[in-house]
Amino acid sequence: MNTTTERKFDSLLLDMDGTLWDAVDSYCAIWNAAIDECCPQVSHVTRPQLQSLMGTPIENIYEVIVGKACDYDEFMKVLSRKEHELMPALGGRLYDGVYDTLKELSKTLRLFLVSNCTAFGVPNFMRTTGLAPFFTDGISYGDTGFEKDRNNRIIIDRYGLKTPLYVGDTQGDCRSAHAAGVPFAWASYGFGRDVTGEEYRLGSIRDLFEIVGAVKNNE
Repeated sequence: MNTTTERKFDSLLLDMDGTLWDAVDSYCAIWNAAIDECCPQVSHVTRPQLQSLMGTPIENIYEVIVGKACDYDEFMKVLSRKEHELMPALGGRLYDGVYDTLKELSKTLRLFLVSNCTAFGVPNFMRTTGLAPFFTDGISYGDTGFEKDRNNRIIIDRYGLKTPLYVGDTQGDCRSAHAAGVPFAWASYGFGRDVTGEEYRLGSIRDLFEIVGAVKNNE
C-alpha cells in the first residue's frame, strides 16, 4: 500500500518481465527450441510453468526445467543463440500504458532496466519495443552473473543516483530492492502474487505518475 511519507525520486530502476511486458509465450518457444536441440528427452516447458519461475535467476529456471538432463554450459549457449535468433521476431506484449508512461517519465527522471534475463534480453527488449530512447542504461544477470540487488547497486554507484525507486512485480524484486537500500513499487498487475513489504503498489504502470506527481506538486 502507498505510504504517507513523500519522497523525491531522481530515477526509476525497472524490472522487465511482468512489469513492462509479457513475453512468456516467446520465452517458452525459445526454451523449447533449445530443448529440442540439446535434450529432446526433456518435456517442453509450458506457459504456467515458466510464468511461475519468472523473476528468478536463469540457473534456477534451468534446474527446474532441464535439471541434469543436459550440460548446463552447452544448454546456455544454445539457449542464448535461440534467443538471439528468435526473440526479435517473436517479441512480447507491452502492458497497457507502458510506452507513453515511460516516454513522459523519462523527461524528468533517469530510467534504468534491471532484469534477471540473459545477456541478449535487454538489447532485444529495447530493439523490439522501441523504448531504448527513454532509458539511460540497462543491466542483467546475463551481463554480470549477479542478481538484482547487486546489479541495482552497480547502476546506483555508476550513475551516482541519490533517490532511486525500484519497480518490479515479485517478492524477489522487493527483497532485491530493499537489499540495495531502495524503496519498492509493486506492479501488482504482473506475475507476482502475495507480495508484501512494498512502499508503493501499482495497479497500472500509469500509477507512477501519482507517485512522482504527488512529490512534484509539493516541491
